[in-house]
Amino acid sequence: MSSAQTDYYATLEVTRDCDGATLKSAYRKLAMKFHPDRNPGDASAEAKFKAISEAYDCLKDPQKRAAYDRYGHEAFTQGMNGGGGGPFGGRGADGFADIGDIFETIFGSAFGGGGAQRQQNRRGADLRYDMQVTLEEAFSGKSTEIEIEVSQACDTCDGSGATPGTSERQCNLCHGMGSVRAKQGLFVIERPCPTCNGRGTVIENPCRVCRGEGRVDKAQTLKVDIPAGVDTGTRIRLSGKGEAGQRGAPPGDLYIFLHVKPHTVFEREGTTLATRVPVSFTTAALGGCVEIPDLDGSTNRLEIPIGIQSGKQLRIRGAGMPVLQGRGRGDMVVEIVVETPTRLSRRQKEILEEFKATETGDECPESRSFFAKLKDAFGG
Repeated sequence: MSSAQTDYYATLEVTRDCDGATLKSAYRKLAMKFHPDRNPGDASAEAKFKAISEAYDCLKDPQKRAAYDRYGHEAFTQGMNGGGGGPFGGRGADGFADIGDIFETIFGSAFGGGGAQRQQNRRGADLRYDMQVTLEEAFSGKSTEIEIEVSQACDTCDGSGATPGTSERQCNLCHGMGSVRAKQGLFVIERPCPTCNGRGTVIENPCRVCRGEGRVDKAQTLKVDIPAGVDTGTRIRLSGKGEAGQRGAPPGDLYIFLHVKPHTVFEREGTTLATRVPVSFTTAALGGCVEIPDLDGSTNRLEIPIGIQSGKQLRIRGAGMPVLQGRGRGDMVVEIVVETPTRLSRRQKEILEEFKATETGDECPESRSFFAKLKDAFGG
């Protein structure tokens, strides 16, 4: 079922007697949940977002809501005709000349016959720019520059869209109202004026550079400050650096989406850095220490306890990533990997043979316990 056939109140998950504040709250909640920016590539979420917007656009307007409550979707989907039949054709038994009279009767003169407002020039579109940074850059932050091509206000006409020395004039069709009326079934519907596209004004002498748009595509260099602690998915907003608005309308914003490149040594999870460090079997048996580099160029000294096993994780407090827009750092988690030597000298082999001859089994309690369990399970 299309959004035009779905009950608008059900779409917004509200009751039919809800007030304007409840309606607005429900719309905001659902719009945030299904917004395309939060559901990239999800066609069903995009369709749901459009249905929510369509429903709210109707119900937030007292006139449209009253018509919808009385006649449902038929209030807006009747075919165009010039006839005057039906209870509201001409001035019938109910005494209404058009939909304006209906609303004036229901709401009073504040809502009846007011006419549509002129359409304002549209604000410029928001733009997206994807940027890759290294883990070191994400750790310390940096300032950089990007170059993008984006529409900007035309210098020739100062964004007006008209040839210098000329200006816009009032539209002759809608007389500056930005809309025209047409009979549609039971109602008189106001639509954006086809001549001026709802603006109420037209440009007789368009600027030769921007062809009346008031904006042209240009390359621009922008400075981007990346704070310490950013992660993949972090979004930086550059206000007013998006697409220029129509004929002097405000520009949109530019959003920088960051992607942190994989690192050869560290893996990241939030503010925690994780790495695997191999140690010799003698260091694992006798204990010792290893030095692990930090992303800030310093080194972290890690004490290896006597008898450590492979897979054991040790934590270095405050050696992880910075907290974004906060204080302090996360931790570094080091997984120990005990490395068995693959190349031994003759003397080393002799020493190991001597050690082996002195083994009692108590040196490796886990091995002893395992083989004891095998003996019990399989009867020796």
